[in-house]
Amino acid sequence: MEYKVTLSTEEIVRGLKHYRRIAKQDVLRAPETPSPEVFRLHAEARREVYAKLAEVAESQGPDSVVGQAIEMYQELPFVTGTAEDAHPHIKGQENALENFFLMIGLDPKIRREARKARKPVK
Repeated sequence: MEYKVTLSTEEIVRGLKHYRRIAKQDVLRAPETPSPEVFRLHAEARREVYAKLAEVAESQGPDSVVGQAIEMYQELPFVTGTAEDAHPHIKGQENALENFFLMIGLDPKIRREARKARKPVK
């Protein structure tokens, strides 16, 4: 499937690096939060996703990174509605992918379809 990506590879990588720096700051801030471990796991999961997407963008280009992000999103278990401190790694990945979709201006309809494909957490 082809996506209408208006950003260049360089713009995507630059945006992902920015998001990754924010996640790194969150990792460093974690001890100051009410739930340090949950906050740290969430931030680390975001950093991992941003790094993976940047790697794909640099090696394969904009369309491929969008396809990879959608695939990663569909494979995530659906955890919305669980306790706030439950599944921080999954929620961090979900948050990172949704931030990426906003950054590239992905059509909300495509995101909704990908979200519907997700299975509930076991």
